Amino acid sequence: MEFKGNTNEYLRLERITSDNCFIVKEKIESSLSLLWMTDDGNHLRIDGKDYIFQKNEVICLTEFHHTEVKQVSSMLLVRFNRPFFCIIDHDSEVGCRGILFFGASQLPVFRIPEGELEKFDLLWKMFLVEMQSKDELQIEMLQMMLKRLLILSTRLYKEQQQLAPLEKNNLDLVREFNFLVESHFKTKHAVADYAKLLHRSPKTLSNLFAQVSPKTPLQIINERKMLEARRLLRYTDQPVSEIAYSIGYEDVQTFSRFFKTQEGVSPSVFREQKESSGKIAKTPGIPA
Repeated sequence: MEFKGNTNEYLRLERITSDNCFIVKEKIESSLSLLWMTDDGNHLRIDGKDYIFQKNEVICLTEFHHTEVKQVSSMLLVRFNRPFFCIIDHDSEVGCRGILFFGASQLPVFRIPEGELEKFDLLWKMFLVEMQSKDELQIEMLQMMLKRLLILSTRLYKEQQQLAPLEKNNLDLVREFNFLVESHFKTKHAVADYAKLLHRSPKTLSNLFAQVSPKTPLQIINERKMLEARRLLRYTDQPVSEIAYSIGYEDVQTFSRFFKTQEGVSPSVFREQKESSGKIAKTPGIPA
């Protein structure tokens, strides 16, 4: 079921099976998606890595993820675009700046526990009912239900990832940093670049991330560049020199040294190995 507004608002709800699994990999500009597994044994390849997802796991995807469906039992899809619900402009609890959607190279995954299932089930049913309404209040109702879904999901993700509590201002700063990296990683490669945008010092950012993350700000920047490099090497035929330039490197040698330091092999070797690379990845609590 799809909702399309007068100013490019877009919301889609679908039950995904083997018959319509092509929907998962459709590209919608500025879209974000939640995939709720409603049965065991859903096999997806995301950015070249294989995952087996089990019942009541939820994954959060952006338009930048390259997703291939290998096997589908059953899952529910909620996909929306920025004109429908610009979570950047909403309160920090549902912001996309680093919590659910823009977490550098880490795929956000959480599990809906038994005690929370009734809330999610009821919300899904309400979504379906409201999708069939055709009055002037429909979009506001749908946006309100989506916000509730994002709040419930954010709470579970924070709890299960054991994210350290922060003061609101600091939490907003972490989210803003992650979102800025997503927006500027092709042109800004230094922590100082983002510190300037945030009106903070690089040391302040480093100290803040030391409280909440095993990764430094520079690691997050590098991981986002590497994610883009792997995607382009794996899924396009662009020459390595073009890929280097698109990620902000003036010469291919500098890019190749960076890539090899991060990956252990050169970009050309990585591309040659792409067909045989990628082992089944474990998701939280699930044996591969």
